Amino acid sequence: MLRELTVVAALCAAPSLFAQEVRSFDPPAAFGARQSVSDLRLSPDGQRVSYIAPTDGQGSVVYTLSLDKGARPRAALRAAGKPDRLTYCNWVSNERLACEVYALVKDPTYGFLSFSRLVAVNADGSNVQVLSRRDSQYSRGLQLGGGEIIDSLPEQDGAVLMTRVYVPDDRIGTRFGSSTKGLGVDWVDTRDLTVKQVERPREDATEYITDGHGTIRIVGLRQKVRESQDNGIIDYLYHPPGSREWRKLSDYNYTDHTGFNPHAVDPDLNVAYGFKQKDGRQALYTVTLDASLREQLVYANPEVDVDELIRIGRHRHVVGASYATDTRKPVFFAPQIQQLLASFQKALPNQLLRIVDASGDENRMLLFAGSDADPGVYYIFDRKAHQLQTFLVVRAALEGVKLATMKSIRYPSVDGVMVPGYLTLPPGAESARGLPAIVMPHGGPSARDEWGFDWLSQFFASRGFAVLQPNFRGSSGYGDAWFRDQGFKSWQLAIGDVLSAGRWLVSQGVADPAKLGIVGWSYGGYAALQSAVVDPSVFKAVVAIAPVTDLAALKEQYRHWSNFELESAFIGQGAHIHEGSPAEHADKIKVPVLLFHGGFDRNVHIEQSKRMCERLRAAGGKCELVTWEDLDHYLDDSSARTQMLRKSDEFLRVASGM
Repeated sequence: MLRELTVVAALCAAPSLFAQEVRSFDPPAAFGARQSVSDLRLSPDGQRVSYIAPTDGQGSVVYTLSLDKGARPRAALRAAGKPDRLTYCNWVSNERLACEVYALVKDPTYGFLSFSRLVAVNADGSNVQVLSRRDSQYSRGLQLGGGEIIDSLPEQDGAVLMTRVYVPDDRIGTRFGSSTKGLGVDWVDTRDLTVKQVERPREDATEYITDGHGTIRIVGLRQKVRESQDNGIIDYLYHPPGSREWRKLSDYNYTDHTGFNPHAVDPDLNVAYGFKQKDGRQALYTVTLDASLREQLVYANPEVDVDELIRIGRHRHVVGASYATDTRKPVFFAPQIQQLLASFQKALPNQLLRIVDASGDENRMLLFAGSDADPGVYYIFDRKAHQLQTFLVVRAALEGVKLATMKSIRYPSVDGVMVPGYLTLPPGAESARGLPAIVMPHGGPSARDEWGFDWLSQFFASRGFAVLQPNFRGSSGYGDAWFRDQGFKSWQLAIGDVLSAGRWLVSQGVADPAKLGIVGWSYGGYAALQSAVVDPSVFKAVVAIAPVTDLAALKEQYRHWSNFELESAFIGQGAHIHEGSPAEHADKIKVPVLLFHGGFDRNVHIEQSKRMCERLRAAGGKCELVTWEDLDHYLDDSSARTQMLRKSDEFLRVASGM
């Protein structure tokens, strides 16, 4: 058994991140601030960490920081956020990183186009190289995706296996031209861009999976109903050990989650780990990668989907899986890791723990710990010294602020079905009775809320509201019977559960009926507006952020894309398209509405909010729309989020007479 861990004071801190001015606490600014650090990674030798920190607007910087005492962070790569943004970085050697840069641009024909490119850079910011294939004036077609690193090749310093997108080049007949098209796998030296082809590009390829030791074992091939339209099914093929022959592994339908969906390969066991339905819920299985294709159940939960693999180390080996009931729970297959996490749990009780990264020898680990009332802290664990050292906090603006606790609850819907959810009370509140309240349905609809820190619900709790987040029918994670036809086709069921959440709060004495509001983002914004259409007596004010308001218009957004028919089928056809569109029934909404939307939102176009507000005003209703022309669906900008929180708080207080 490991002896008790030693918890040590802060190892080091970046002054630019943590040296806060002494000033009065401003809740909208503190809760609306972007995370101080994100995407932390540990170098192969365990001596350095990289992380992404925000700058103005949507900008960000990748820093590297030595773990030596007194070390200072160094900027390696910057993105201004207009339009280029940094999404993640990984170490490919002790001195070198590979990062993804993402950009969103407007096109007059296709609407919004998102581009990504992989870029390699030294820890000190030198020798920047674009790893993705480069477009030229002769390219036929757009290379939207820049590929991804699928194996960091720990034994090959600075080289990686990565998927790369090939588009035809019109200089056919010369040594520069090519008719090659599709997604392939290349070995790439990130320092000098030497390239060797590993898997030829295939037009129908959508992903490749390695064994973590440099060998491609699985390819996913996209089926199409016609030349340009996907049908939602991926054919998975595998290489037997030591063979280049492709053999059939499985079919997976990602629209109804039927079939085996591989995620990882264990080369020692010669199996693929993946998810497959069992009794209407997702479970974890292995399938042997030989002619037998022997299938074995690894873990299933009778209440919810098993939906996450736990992988660690430079080779990304599988050590467990997790699922979320009231809280997320891990199941470990590796006894040593299970023992290690148990020791962490003793040192950090009542926290959600996660091993984020590990050095090549796994003697030094990067650990995350957080909870409902703690945005999270990163720790460095030295396995040899059995020492756990506090490293970086996730949200410096909330350090020392007393936060709210999140309680799992069940409430009855109109048909008697008990709906799970989470109730967050203001910090220090002993009881919810008499408090103003907010129902906050999640986005998706193919999503669910989980126990843990939520900056939006925490903000409203800090302002004195009780916040109920319902996992209404149509939410994912609870199996097919709960998901039904999801929250668009089965909107009446989902909205019924959301309305029942509000009625339950009133019945419990949580809120005066006159002080009950609803706030939602994306599908949650749709649910907020549609709830006000169905029964305008329940909620006295509606705040909707980037909401869907017109189902027919939502389908039309995908007109020029290969998933148009899939998205159309997901949203459906029939009477519910009109009946379930809030913009078609603006005259039924009798309460004030506040809308927020970004002009660069490719998930839900800003026209949906504009149309909603216009129709509300035309019907004599009260509506205000706040927009940011250069922000997308997530409004990932501290000043914009601060403005949104401040205005929402004022709006809800005025609307409910607080």
